[in-house]
Amino acid sequence: MVTNIVIVLGLAVAGVLVYAAMQPEDFRIQRSTSVKAPPERIFPHIADFRSWDAWSPWEKKDPDMKRTFSGAASGVGAAYAWEGDKNVGTGQMTILEASAPGKVVIKLEFLKPFAATNTAEFTLQPDHGSTTITWSMTGKSNFLAKVMCVFMNMEKMVGPDFEAGLAGLKAVAEKPAA
Repeated sequence: MVTNIVIVLGLAVAGVLVYAAMQPEDFRIQRSTSVKAPPERIFPHIADFRSWDAWSPWEKKDPDMKRTFSGAASGVGAAYAWEGDKNVGTGQMTILEASAPGKVVIKLEFLKPFAATNTAEFTLQPDHGSTTITWSMTGKSNFLAKVMCVFMNMEKMVGPDFEAGLAGLKAVAEKPAA
């Protein structure tokens, strides 16, 4: 009886490992929204990390997190590091490309709860008086990440945060100028 249980458990573990090994090496999570504002009005809220507190979903998850800004004030070279609770972890972002008013590319480095380096990208596309904003995150999945994704769906974990962030960015950008 115990032998049968050990064999079944061993096969289950082997099955999970084989399934994980067959998963794609790359991942992409993406969300878009339409904002009733020109790209020139939206771009500064993305290219300046100091503006993220007004719309970023992670700022609200841990209002007590420690924040450090370095490098350029905004645009290429601007950097933002954070150290927070279990909801936001620890990491840093650095703007690699800022092509006003249409694109911002960010190197995203997670340190805790697990190490990962990904690329976040915002594109702003004018569309008949509005702007379509697309926020994406791409990266490589190592074997451990693939095993974790057997049990956790990254799309379902991160996607709602992107949606909340885009809704916050929309609210900020559509607010009438004071």
